Amino acid sequence: MLKRDFLKNGLLAMVGALVSPAVLAAAHEEKLLREARAMPMADGPFTLPALPYAFNALEPHIDAKTMEIHHDAHHKTYVSKLNEAVAGKPEEKLSLAQLLASANKQPDAIRNNAGGHWNHSFFWLLLDPKGGGQPTGALAAAINKDFGSYEKFQDEFTKAATGRFGSGWAWLIHDKKSGKLAITSTPNQDNPLMDLPGIQRGTPLLGLDVWEHAYYLKYQNKRPDYVKAFWNVINWAEVTRRFDEAKKG
Repeated sequence: MLKRDFLKNGLLAMVGALVSPAVLAAAHEEKLLREARAMPMADGPFTLPALPYAFNALEPHIDAKTMEIHHDAHHKTYVSKLNEAVAGKPEEKLSLAQLLASANKQPDAIRNNAGGHWNHSFFWLLLDPKGGGQPTGALAAAINKDFGSYEKFQDEFTKAATGRFGSGWAWLIHDKKSGKLAITSTPNQDNPLMDLPGIQRGTPLLGLDVWEHAYYLKYQNKRPDYVKAFWNVINWAEVTRRFDEAKKG
């Protein structure tokens, strides 16, 4: 009996060792997705925007399952928890922009979930199945002027994205005071619209989510590969539109 139990336990340990972290992560994310879909959205002023493309539209650069889980589980949870956090409070009457602008005064539940909701709503619009390439026109001229060349801009943005320790975001922003473009990064779900110490403020034009849930199923811990793939799906028309608006404002 002891020998049989020993062999059984040894076999289970061997099978467990053969299961890759990616498989375990996929199982965890699938469970998260099922739970998120089963959970009704908390009532409130904020709603989950639909993706402007199919889950698989960004293949092979960003896989369908990651997009499905990212939107239907993670983003939905930020929206639902934000509604819960503002329920019955004066913040319930504030816009998302107002919550971000007053983030320094907000409790973590509002700050984190307002950031998560805004960041992801912004992020989906920056991705395009027919994206990639390089910007043109006034945006291209501004990038060349402020960074030296598109390639130098790309290198600096990549360093910001790969160098952000832990979870967070990399950003291309327009600095209203200087009139110049700048690259920065923020931790967690903070963003350049927040009035927080240590945040370089400005108007976000381009953002990249570098939380592991944005890339782990396909790229595991190879964040640089994910960042490289991102350049193939950037919606430069949307970035340009935001640049034009920032210059006017």
